[in-house]
Amino acid sequence: MTTPAHDAAHGARVDRQTVSLVGMRFYTRVGVLPHEREIAQPLEIDVAAVRARPASAYAAGDVLDYRRVYAVVADVVAGPVEWLEDAAELIAARLLAAEALARVRVAVRKPHVALGGPLAYAEVCVERDAPHAANAPNTAGVRR
Repeated sequence: MTTPAHDAAHGARVDRQTVSLVGMRFYTRVGVLPHEREIAQPLEIDVAAVRARPASAYAAGDVLDYRRVYAVVADVVAGPVEWLEDAAELIAARLLAAEALARVRVAVRKPHVALGGPLAYAEVCVERDAPHAANAPNTAGVRR
């Protein structure tokens, strides 16, 4: 999805493009209870990465590589994960550091949570803006 906007500082038109990876599923040791630290459980993760750049800057090679996004997520949840909040924050921080993004939204879901009643999942969502303008091409690569 691409939506036009304006860069207030420069008066130029800026397009924002959101690339989403939805329903990534990993098995990892997640939680603080003794059995959660021993037995792998499923985690589901969604990432929405927003790129901002001048409308005239589109080029064939100027796209977000889904493989790099997936690799960052997989690396973070390789385990063990103590808190969903920590996983979501770390994924967001690593993506903002490694990719030319303006904003990222990360949702981390744990489908199997024992709380004594019906529950589909527990979910933590974080949304973070890049500390800098993300109009420059990506030269950082993915960091571990």
